[in-house]
Order: sequence, then C-alpha cells, then structure tokens
Amino acid sequence: MKLQPPATVLEIAHALEGAGHETWCVGGAIRDALLGHPHLDWDLATSATPAQVREVFGHKRTIPVGIDFGTVGVLDRVGKMHEVTTFRRDVKTDGRHAEVEFGVSLDDDLARRDFTINAIAYSPSRDEIRDPFHGQLDIENRVVRAVGDPDARMREDRLRALRAIRFAARFGFTIDPATRNAIEASAPFLGRLSRERVKQELDKTMEQVRCPSAALETWSVTGAFRSVVPSLDALPREAVETPDFLAKPGPPTRPARRGIRFAGLMIALEARVAADVLADLRASRAEIQLVAMLLERWGVVKESLSAALVAQQPPSDAEVRAWVALIGRLHIGAVMRLASGVWASARARGEIVPSPRSIHALYRRMLVSALRDPIDLGALAVDGDDLRRAGILPGPGLGRILQALLASVVADPARNTTDWLLQEAQRLDAESPRNAGHTDRR
Repeated sequence: MKLQPPATVLEIAHALEGAGHETWCVGGAIRDALLGHPHLDWDLATSATPAQVREVFGHKRTIPVGIDFGTVGVLDRVGKMHEVTTFRRDVKTDGRHAEVEFGVSLDDDLARRDFTINAIAYSPSRDEIRDPFHGQLDIENRVVRAVGDPDARMREDRLRALRAIRFAARFGFTIDPATRNAIEASAPFLGRLSRERVKQELDKTMEQVRCPSAALETWSVTGAFRSVVPSLDALPREAVETPDFLAKPGPPTRPARRGIRFAGLMIALEARVAADVLADLRASRAEIQLVAMLLERWGVVKESLSAALVAQQPPSDAEVRAWVALIGRLHIGAVMRLASGVWASARARGEIVPSPRSIHALYRRMLVSALRDPIDLGALAVDGDDLRRAGILPGPGLGRILQALLASVVADPARNTTDWLLQEAQRLDAESPRNAGHTDRR
C-alpha cells in the first residue's frame, strides 16, 4: 500500500531534510494508514535536535510541547500542529516517567516504542517503509505484540498494558500471548499510574472503541480494574455492555456523548457513588455533574417509563408531562439516549423492554411537551412573591405549596391561571399543620 501523508506534513519533512536532517513519518498515522483508517495526526521523527527543529521553522511556528523529551510542536501552513521528535532511546524509566538520550538512529527510536504496529516509519522522500519489528505482518495477522521483551516494555511504562487492551478492542485484534502475560503481570503495579493517565485511557476507550466492553472486560479479567478503579471491578456484565449500545462520541460539537457512555457503564451505581469515582479519576466538573444527573434522573423515571412502554399502550399526556417535569426540559435528549442504550442492551440479552419504535414516539412527545407545557416552577402563572402578597408566609411551607401547585398544573395545564393557583395556594395554606385549628391567621 502506498502511504500518502498530507501535503502539509510533506512540507515539514522536506524542510527538515533540506536542512540536512533525516526525517520519517512515524506512529499511529502509519498504523492507521496501513489499516485503511483515516488519521488526522501525522507526527514525525528526525535526527534534528529540538533546537535545530526550532531553527528550521522559527520560534513563531514552533511550540516546545515536550522539549525535555525531544518533542517540538510545528505548525503547518494552515496552523495545525504536528509533533516532531528527535530520535531517542530510554536511558532510565520508573514505570511512569523516562529519561531519554538523543543522537541515536531511527532503529533505536523504533525499538523504544510500545507495540510492533506502532513501530513502523515511512520516509516520503525515499518512499520507504522501515519496519524492523515486523509490525506490518502483525497488522495483517491482527495481533497486538510488544516490541522486544514484553515484560520490559510494561516495566518501562505501566500505561502500555491499558494501551494494548485499547488497541486490541479498537481494531478487533487479539493480544499476543506473551504480551497478554506481561499485561497480567503488570496489573498489580498499575496503581502507580496517575489518576489523570488512567482517566485519559478510559476516555480514549469510550471515544475510539465501537464496543468498549471488549476492552473493559479485559481490564477486569487481567486485574487492571482491580488495581486502578476498584469501584468498577465488580460491575455486573450488563453494565459493562451498556456503553456498546450508546453512540460513540463524535465531533467536538457533541461532547456529552462520552459522558453518556460513562453513565451507561456506571448504570448500576448510585449517582453519588458514580460522582465519587469520576472525581477520584480527576474528571472535569462538567462531566461529573452530567453523569450524576443522568443516573439520578434515570433512577427516578426508569420503572414508570419501562412499565408504561412495555404495556404497548400510548402513555397519557399527563404521564408524559410528569416525566418531562422529573427529567427537566434541557435533559430530555441525554436521558432518553441513556434509556435507549440501557434498553437495547437488555433487549440483546433477551429481556422484555420497550421497543425502539415506542421509545422514539415517546421521545418526540416529550420534546413537544418540553416546548409547550408548563412543567417547571418558572412556567407557573404565579411565583413566590404572588403567594406572599396573598398572605402566605415565607418559609419551607411556601416552597411546598409551590411544588404542589406545579404538580397540579402538570396533571392539568388548564389550571395554570393566576386565579385558580392563588385560590388553591390559599386552600393548601389553610390546611397546613401550621394553620390547623385557626380560622383567622391574622
């Protein structure tokens, strides 16, 4: 197969070679091109030192993203950054960080990489593939195999165990037996990884793998979950499988999809517990809040939703309004996507669950209700100030009356008039324990 890096990448390579520095395209872009997959991040390896790379392109076009490890970001002519890394080899590692030495050959650089499928280089000027560890053969045979000694590779960087699992699941490859043994031997030491690195690997699994359960189950059986996220080690199989039935995250315009997949994974956990797990993994506050909200709202509506839809009779308008009120106008889409995934997973196991057609029909009705119906306090024809002016004292009792008024309006939107709501509020206030036995509160 002829590899065709983008013209912008070729320009960077030609500039470096024109300055006398051997340069090769390396890494995941080569692997993905050989697999026939699109890959946008083309990186390069070169004999040039970081200082020489910056000299060739100037400081305005270079960013010292990892200069201590030999990596300089070079902006191409359209402003996209590509990592350009000096040929290097590891001198010392502790399973998390490495000390590197420059001034080595391309083959030395490829020898320090994790797996054979990632240790392939391509020279555009020579139209030559350098593959000293037979990565192309492993791609053909669909195998993830460590470069050289698998145990040594895992000791150099413990994250490689999780990366191997992700690559195998992403491409539908098997893991070479010796590499698999090294992963299992490395599992007890994975707790040394930073929480951020573990979360990044889980994120990539959710983002890149069509069926994450293929990776997550391997995390479980190899002992990886037990070491890095014990709270997820005992998840039931149906929870591990649920993300498979939720859409893979797409472009940046849909950032919530990864959070929905995490909610599916943690569907058996209480919202509070899931939030604690994500906080421990250093997830963003927005993602923690999204997952906790999804699990909380799903827990409130799942039984009534399922029962109504399985009955194969369209739910009443009042039921739809009640569900929308419990979920919230802005969260209908996310909660119903989670519900669809949970039910699809259960359907695949042979359980009786709502049909896709009934789910879609309900979703459309919910959207109409969310746009049209008074289903939250802000949509009531009265507010707290109106009730206080009507003589209802401020405090918790007033809040309870507002909630009762909302429930009445959700049941029958025709009640959402100022006169009816004020009369009902005064009736509820008169019947409250605080006013029992008093005919004149003044």
